[in-house]
Amino acid sequence: MISVTLPDFEQLHGLRGGAVVAPAPAALFRIAGPGALDCLQGLWTNDLLEPGDASITYGALLTPKGMIVADGWALRAGGDRVDLLLPAASREAVSQIFRRSLPPRLATATDLSDTTRVLHLLGDGAADRWPVLPLGRLPEAGMVAAGQTTEGAFLVAAPNSGPFHAVLFGTADAMAGMQSLLKAAGMRMGGEADREAARILAGWPALDAEIDERTLPQEVRFDEHAGVSYTKGCYTGQETVARLHFRGHANRVLRGLRWIGPRAEGDQVLAGDKQMGRATSVLTLPDRVLGLAVIRRELQPGNRVTVGDSPAVVIGLPFGPGDVEG
Repeated sequence: MISVTLPDFEQLHGLRGGAVVAPAPAALFRIAGPGALDCLQGLWTNDLLEPGDASITYGALLTPKGMIVADGWALRAGGDRVDLLLPAASREAVSQIFRRSLPPRLATATDLSDTTRVLHLLGDGAADRWPVLPLGRLPEAGMVAAGQTTEGAFLVAAPNSGPFHAVLFGTADAMAGMQSLLKAAGMRMGGEADREAARILAGWPALDAEIDERTLPQEVRFDEHAGVSYTKGCYTGQETVARLHFRGHANRVLRGLRWIGPRAEGDQVLAGDKQMGRATSVLTLPDRVLGLAVIRRELQPGNRVTVGDSPAVVIGLPFGPGDVEG
């Protein structure tokens, strides 16, 4: 379980309406070559071709049985190249997939994780601070742009939806320079608690929390996040994902929780004496506790449950203003 605490409302307000920059651990793979797009199209759950150049797309790499290996972001900066930003914990498993699946004469995967630094821009006010920076403005939603500082080049992308307002990455020197510029522009320097709190509030899954080796995309809101294409053609794991979409439904789903009163230890979610799933991420705010849980689909928003020894109510995702404050 991932557990984070925001000790005061000022920190919370910064995430929701302010501007925060937070470093993010990540694995970065650059797929390049004359067949890079076509090869990756056969591995990625989403369509990489239709959005075109300068696009950012959410999706995942799956096992042949349709289970998630790693979710993340595919950035097409231009030409026969795709940059994949994935969870740091997935690095070795993803490397193995590329070693098995990419024909060297068509596409190669270069692991840039050790030389790349990633920053998340959090809060709706992030765009207001951007004009003082090298690009002049953030790219439009769903788009990628390249920039340059005296310390080096970087890429910045704004997803159509996500746990962050925008993501930047480049060399360590380039990102150190960007952090200095962002701080001078009035952004607060944040950390892991800010990043995880923003993710939980957005109802976004994380590897080793909501996602494990048995998780299917539809169980963790991939449809809501537009993380799966059902029209692009074949990819690894597609048969299971398509069958679930067209002929059935997921038995487990990702929902929010709001504890009623203090939270006791324990992650098992019970409806009466029936086990319904488990809490996977917890966010402690000054006056309440919220969380994410992968639970049986029959539990609907508004239902009362017990988590450990504490009463809680099921909440639809993402969390709304009334769930967070008030």
